[in-house]
Amino acid sequence: MGNDIVALGVKSHASFSAKKWLNLLFPFMLWIPEAKKTWKHDLFAGLTGAIVVLPQGVAFAMIAGLPPQYGLYTAIVPAIIAALFGSSRHLISGPTTAISLVIFSSIGGLVQPGSDEYISLVLLLTLLVGVLQFSMGAARMGGLINFVSHSVVIGFTAGAAVLIAVSQLKHFLGLDFKNASHFIDNIILLIKHIPELNPYVLIVSSATLFVVILVRKIKPTWPNMLFGMLTGAVLTVLTGWQNEGVKVIGALPSPIPPLSLPAFSLESVKLLTTPALAIAMMGLMEAVSIARSVALQSGQRIDGNQEFIGQGLSNIIGAFFSSYASSGSFTRTGVNYRSGAKTQAAAIFASIWLFLILFFISPYAAYLPIASMAAVILVVAYNLVSFHHIAAIFKISSTEAFILVVTFLATLFLELEFAIYVGALLSVGIYLNKTSNPNVLPRIPEGPSRHFVTANSANQLCPQFGIVRVDGDLYFAAMTYVEEQIAMLNSLIPTQKKLLLVFSSVNHIDVTGVESLKHLIEDWRKAGGDVYFYGIKWKLMTILYKSGVAHLVGSDHIFRDKETAVDTIVKELDVKVCAMCEKRVFWECDANKARAKEKK
Repeated sequence: MGNDIVALGVKSHASFSAKKWLNLLFPFMLWIPEAKKTWKHDLFAGLTGAIVVLPQGVAFAMIAGLPPQYGLYTAIVPAIIAALFGSSRHLISGPTTAISLVIFSSIGGLVQPGSDEYISLVLLLTLLVGVLQFSMGAARMGGLINFVSHSVVIGFTAGAAVLIAVSQLKHFLGLDFKNASHFIDNIILLIKHIPELNPYVLIVSSATLFVVILVRKIKPTWPNMLFGMLTGAVLTVLTGWQNEGVKVIGALPSPIPPLSLPAFSLESVKLLTTPALAIAMMGLMEAVSIARSVALQSGQRIDGNQEFIGQGLSNIIGAFFSSYASSGSFTRTGVNYRSGAKTQAAAIFASIWLFLILFFISPYAAYLPIASMAAVILVVAYNLVSFHHIAAIFKISSTEAFILVVTFLATLFLELEFAIYVGALLSVGIYLNKTSNPNVLPRIPEGPSRHFVTANSANQLCPQFGIVRVDGDLYFAAMTYVEEQIAMLNSLIPTQKKLLLVFSSVNHIDVTGVESLKHLIEDWRKAGGDVYFYGIKWKLMTILYKSGVAHLVGSDHIFRDKETAVDTIVKELDVKVCAMCEKRVFWECDANKARAKEKK
């Protein structure tokens, strides 16, 4: 009987482990049963998403320096893979503005944009991005994204919006010049060529912009960008202005994403590693932040590591299906959620709908004016600037505002991939600076509750017994500061020979912290004093025992409650000093004074 129970338990455990591994390898198995019931909602949401991405895909490919069909291909295959292997029910992946701009910035100066060599490098870059993202997800590094401040993303996207707007103004105005690699140079070129403005192009782009804004204001749920681009196309065809300098994109090839093979070479890999890392980090930041923002409304829990894996696989596989680096799309994700999507099936339906739409309308896409796409991109650029969040950041935190401004300026005046690094490193650096300077506070008991509060002056402190609370982890970057602060507090009242360290806010200690505590205990005891501990958490206590700190200080010097700690330590004070002391920091002081009188 007992053996049967054990065997049953082993079998159940093995079954559970197998199911767990299957869910990790094939996460779509978790939502497919639900999709069988909600497919109608997902089907409709997918249609809405396909209509939204149609003009976006063409416009984003233009920003990336690629033929327009590559933006549409990127909205098909990567979206399906990210939906199958990601954790968010509503996140829609595909081409994004910021990544498109970084791709153009990274490769546009190396080879001619739009050329076969350029496309080959973009596909290799996409593959590298996917490998980096997948590796980070497999290594369970999803938490790293939390170290990058939201202000970095806000500042970068605002800077990218300015760069995108400036780069598209020449198409909006009908000017003919090659974009420079630097922001200021583009501004100078734009001003220099203003006299060459083409009025026909300006009319088409202005009409497109007007319709986009009008439709968005009157019917916010309608695909305003699509209506705007159709307006520009109809206006151009009816007037024949394509013969007056209004350029059109030309016929799109097959709507089926063709198989592609990135041109792999060691030299190209070395060349693209830096931008690949920047795009990988930026893509993950976009995807995870968008997924989490929607999850707050839907009540879903997001697995950052699974999102890393999903995004990585979508770019790895997408690189072999003529797709460039993709990430989560804020616009399409928001539309998908508002349209009633229930599961990841909506993203798959959106890709299928887009393919069907392209199959029937691709011949007519040849009439889309580049001026109309420029107008749509200007609207996209404007939408990238989060004015509400920028105002809130400046109002709430000067530090976050500083990060935002530095990232924004770096985006305008540095290479884009380095701008991301600048913002991220600055964000992490400020975080490390905060954690390396934890509060080290002198504490005293207050009132009948005996609650510890921070002393306002040295006059409130006991001349023999000091209580110090450390608010932060004891790791290598913080220990020098903690030691200095304890020494400074002791210098205020050098007669304090007893030190009680309150560690209720300490969650972690490393090797440096352990060694510092050992030196602190030894130094105080050499000077005739002693060190005690209170409020140590179980995990920290385990480390202190393993490291020998607990044995060094002694179990009788480690207290679970402050009443016992204060009562024990005060009894060990010099009662002669207590007899002369006019302060009454602790209730136990009265007992010491009484003992002093008895000795007399």
